[in-house]
Amino acid sequence: MSERVAVRKTYKLFIGGKFPRSESGRSYLVQDANVSLASRKDARDAVVAARAAVKGWAGATAYNRGQILYRVAEMLEGRREQFVALGVPGDEVDAAVDRWVWYAGWADKLPQVYGGANPVAGPYFNLSAPEPTGVVAVVAPEFPALLGLVSVIAPAIVTGNTVVVATSPTQPLAAVTLAEVLATSDLPGGVVNLLTGRIAETVPALAAHMDVNAIDLTGVTDAELAVELEVKAAQNLKRVLRPAPADHDWSADPGITRMTTLLETKTVWHPKGV
Repeated sequence: MSERVAVRKTYKLFIGGKFPRSESGRSYLVQDANVSLASRKDARDAVVAARAAVKGWAGATAYNRGQILYRVAEMLEGRREQFVALGVPGDEVDAAVDRWVWYAGWADKLPQVYGGANPVAGPYFNLSAPEPTGVVAVVAPEFPALLGLVSVIAPAIVTGNTVVVATSPTQPLAAVTLAEVLATSDLPGGVVNLLTGRIAETVPALAAHMDVNAIDLTGVTDAELAVELEVKAAQNLKRVLRPAPADHDWSADPGITRMTTLLETKTVWHPKGV
């Protein structure tokens, strides 16, 4: 019988395309693995990384963003068994891959669906075009761990936003493994940043942060905390997506509402030529 002691894996944060430990040095135990416990300083660092990535990601062509999301789906498919070993059902992994592909297909189609020419009474062209909101803070749902996570990240980034995601404190392993998928795909560093740990510790800092443009409270289950976060978000008029109902069906057709809610509309007037 071997007396060897296995090396326990430490799951770290994902900020700016890298995997730093929490600046506090704290961690907690999940499924016999150490998981970094993010602090408010880590949340602020993640916002800095997300803001730095906005210009390049928003400036990329819609076609290129679609290619990158599809590449993420390819890499996720290749790690299917790893997610299953973490306890994610195989059907959920397949659904998460399909969800990435579905959103990848929307990258170069959403401007045609959501934008367009507007009829006006006068000799002008009036054109509306969608633009990303900027940095979006996201609270991921607890269940389903992987499909829910993909369902809140993909619609935010396919439209050109960058995100800081507070993952479920009880289901962090799938989230950090997804971060490993993102790190080995073509996604630029800082587009997606993942924080593990206590939502009540990191998310208030994100809600109050003046450089966060929108906050998605999908995974918040505490009604009092949700109200507190909305109040903090109002300080700089952040766009707020309210928590999802407890019985929300993540396997259903997601529609385009989650994408369009995180877009701004730019309207341009131009005189017609004589």
